[in-house]
Amino acid sequence: MQVKDIMTTNVISIGADEPVVKAARLMLQNRISGLPVIDKEGELIGMVTEGDFLRRGELGTQRRRPKWLEFVIGPGKLAEEYVHTSGRKVEEVMTPDPWTIREDESLEAVVETMERRHIKRLPVTRGGRMIGIVSRANLMHALASLARDLPAPAGGDSAIRANILAAIAKQEWAPHINVIVKDGVAELHGVVTDDRERQGLVVAAENVPGVKKVHDRLVWVEPISGMAFPSSEDETKRAAP
Repeated sequence: MQVKDIMTTNVISIGADEPVVKAARLMLQNRISGLPVIDKEGELIGMVTEGDFLRRGELGTQRRRPKWLEFVIGPGKLAEEYVHTSGRKVEEVMTPDPWTIREDESLEAVVETMERRHIKRLPVTRGGRMIGIVSRANLMHALASLARDLPAPAGGDSAIRANILAAIAKQEWAPHINVIVKDGVAELHGVVTDDRERQGLVVAAENVPGVKKVHDRLVWVEPISGMAFPSSEDETKRAAP
């Protein structure tokens, strides 16, 4: 999937010379946390987000520092902060020159940029013009659209078992275990030396098409003491009258 497959195209934006209050109202009315900022020529020049309204003079939340620290910071930085906390126009509080992405980029590129730049949304541009926006919510919608039952492979339980073993074998951290599949229900048998591997193996099996349910029959052996601990599923089963 590419950016163009999941992006929002009907983007709500705001002009750079619009009042800050209007930006806040737009975000509240449309239940969004950020707005692209457009200049008079329609070019993208910034982003204004909820974070830009946290430190505001009207709220009394502007930064207050000791005099000695203000001296170290310098008047330029202090003036910049004053504009951001007291400015009345969007262009005075926005983040200029926002990071953007092309419509033909992969979703992996979107996630990498969001993580690296610590941002929640990316304007999508074509030839310098904004044509959409992709956000974390768009990624969640894409995930939800893919979360459907996949058809079981031809070959029934034996094919499902082979696919589970192949999926586990691809993981370098995964130990060798045995898998039994009956009517699409998989049982995992074997030993793990780190209890975190247990959940990883269960997830690997759950992601194989045709798997209806996974039963954890794995035993965790603590490496130092050698003590063995059954799965919580097995413990519950043994405790049942």
